Amino acid sequence: MRTIATFDIGTTAVKGAFVLEDGRTVAQGSVELETLHAGDFHEQRPDDWWRAFCRLSRDMQKEYGEPVCAICMSGQMQDVIPVGEDLRPLRNAILYSDGRAGEEARAIQEAVGAQAILARTGNPFDGSISLPKMLWLKRHEPEVYARTRCFLISSKDYVAAKCTGAFASDRTSCSTAGCMNLQSGQWDETIVGAAGLRIDKLPRLCASHERVGTVTASAALKTGYAEGTPVYAGAGDAGATSLASGLSRPGQYNINLGTSGWVATLSESALRREGVFNLGAMPEGKIINIVPFLNGAGAHRWVSTLFSHDDSPDYARMDALLAQSVPGANGVMALPYLTGERFPVLDEKARGAFIGLSPDTRACDLSRAMLEGVAFSIRQGLEQLGTEPQEISLIGGGARVAIWREILCNVLGKPVTVFSNADTLPARAIAAAALIGEGALAGYDAFVEGLKREGAQTVQPDASLRALYDAQYLRYRKIYPALQGV
Repeated sequence: MRTIATFDIGTTAVKGAFVLEDGRTVAQGSVELETLHAGDFHEQRPDDWWRAFCRLSRDMQKEYGEPVCAICMSGQMQDVIPVGEDLRPLRNAILYSDGRAGEEARAIQEAVGAQAILARTGNPFDGSISLPKMLWLKRHEPEVYARTRCFLISSKDYVAAKCTGAFASDRTSCSTAGCMNLQSGQWDETIVGAAGLRIDKLPRLCASHERVGTVTASAALKTGYAEGTPVYAGAGDAGATSLASGLSRPGQYNINLGTSGWVATLSESALRREGVFNLGAMPEGKIINIVPFLNGAGAHRWVSTLFSHDDSPDYARMDALLAQSVPGANGVMALPYLTGERFPVLDEKARGAFIGLSPDTRACDLSRAMLEGVAFSIRQGLEQLGTEPQEISLIGGGARVAIWREILCNVLGKPVTVFSNADTLPARAIAAAALIGEGALAGYDAFVEGLKREGAQTVQPDASLRALYDAQYLRYRKIYPALQGV
């Protein structure tokens, strides 16, 4: 039975798991990380990632006691990590959330043209993405730029480089760099050249299941892995999560109900519509079309706090209130834009609202209306992506709320599937890439089909509620335009 060492080099922690070929997790651990903040500057120390990786590797090997056959990782994307010839970081990593490079982004846009960049990369261009940050370094820290052998884009690529000596990355991560041609899957010489940067300072682009190298003798001493253990490219965290949520071919959709969330699908090409971002997918030749929204399970947390007996969310009370509620919330509707919104409307100043209140309105109506409002917002997101869903999966903390699953299913008028063991699925998706590379798994479709056989729960829509929710949805679409001016 093959064992894959998987890691997620995230923003708050490095997480590790040893995953067997049959999907079982046999060892796991986590090490928290520190982020350095100074105004718009958000940075982390790359060697903190490496030390956490080495510590977890040794701890999990001690716990499990058997050798691993391969290593594969996911990680944060849209970073800039300048690394020298000796594999040492030349400064702290500049994170995806860092906002220092707005002026550089505007300069690149003027040189190339915003529409030309969008046509080539499939995405809007601003100072948060990697290429403008590289230009910022060239302008403000020229000695770092001159000594840089490679600018890495994902945190996991630095750890892979320390393991193998190779500078490589995956196409999910690098589609956030602002200079990868989304259709060809290669670096775009026109954009890089117009920015005044050198393309030979960028990593080799790989498929997620492509081997980037093997563990070197020096890395073996630090990690405990056998010299020669294969290391695969893996994927940026959005790629791993998308595959883990059941996306391997067009027609499959996923809803992520985290604090914020997204609606995503796969297609053959970039979808150039307002609010839609496009990333390379783990299955080769496919594009992740993704629309992010700010108000997901955070709206559930807010209303759970509103009706608690103190200032913390009372989820048990919330469940009891929802159990007393009826579809349509007795005519009450909620606009769930508590923290502004970026999709289906782009308005950072938007705020939430209840309408349809009467003397008979109860707490259970307000509770249900908020969850229905999020579901209506998600329906708008699905419509923006433009193709009829064949399958819809649901992940994130909101997926644990049984009545919310039913609400989503009925508002969308489609079956919704929730996979079991959701917490382990991203690690298993990364393991799948290594197993494909090792020849032990036929492909990503086989991974997704395996998930469906493992006790996935599918909620079916209630046909008797279709007319009610269609009418409510039409009302919902009118709320934001009516309130926008006030």
